[in-house]
Amino acid sequence: MPGPRFVFHHEWVLDAPRDAVVAALADIEGYPRWWPQIRSLERIDETSGRGQIRSALPLTLHLVLTREIEDREGGHLRVRLDGDLEGWAEWTIGRDLQGACRATFDQDVRVAARWSRAATLSPAVLRANHAWMMRQGRRGLARSLSRR
Repeated sequence: MPGPRFVFHHEWVLDAPRDAVVAALADIEGYPRWWPQIRSLERIDETSGRGQIRSALPLTLHLVLTREIEDREGGHLRVRLDGDLEGWAEWTIGRDLQGACRATFDQDVRVAARWSRAATLSPAVLRANHAWMMRQGRRGLARSLSRR
């Protein structure tokens, strides 16, 4: 039986060209260069990869990411997640009303059964951990894009 479900929504406003943001977010193998909590990502084949993610909590998530959508022109990227989390994560990249680049992250996952006890002990802590990780990712991407 799968563990608890988590749904996340984050919005990043970035001072960078939309195409550069799309390219950076589509290059998941590059995430470890700018997102410290993404410890590793390695390609399995043309559409999937294996990753290890560890945030502030002493837990390392092992995931397999499989590309479902890569519409760079439309700014829509989506992967299926398997392993310690099961579900999906996606980016929608566009412009807000002021013309800034806005990258919206949505995720809907269930925690794998072997992690379900940890996830139910303190969902608030897990959500805070995720929010912190997302803030770190936004800062890292902004720094990386400003160097280009």
